[in-house]
Amino acid sequence: MIIYLGADHRGFALKETIKQYLQQSGYQMVDLSAAVLTPDDDYPDYAAAVAKKVGADFLGSRGLLFCGSGVGMDIVANRFPLVRCALTFSPDQAMASRTDDDTNMIALPADFLDPEITKKIVSIWLQTEFDGKEGHKRRLDKIRNLQIE
Repeated sequence: MIIYLGADHRGFALKETIKQYLQQSGYQMVDLSAAVLTPDDDYPDYAAAVAKKVGADFLGSRGLLFCGSGVGMDIVANRFPLVRCALTFSPDQAMASRTDDDTNMIALPADFLDPEITKKIVSIWLQTEFDGKEGHKRRLDKIRNLQIE
């Protein structure tokens, strides 16, 4: 599994911490963020870059997004086909997003999370599988079949 990372200026420091944590844990990753802190960058650019990669390989990849509130990144990511992104504040929420909703991306609010809780969130999210329960599958099918007018 490849993990794609994307962060704007407000999420950059937390992303760097999590990137190092993932490297030490042996995960394969690609950082699609700016190489250095760029104070005037825009979160839609990074969220879109990650969402395109994850949507193109939704079975073999995951995405982690980092910005101040997490909201903007989450909104952008969920505009892409085959992407299911969740704004995530806790390890329990990360687990539920995987077991119930089969998320393949999470948006992490750097202004509200410290590095240690973020490591727990990411670790649990990466290790948790979709439970495949009939009700969860049915709901995901409904989402997949929605037609927006």
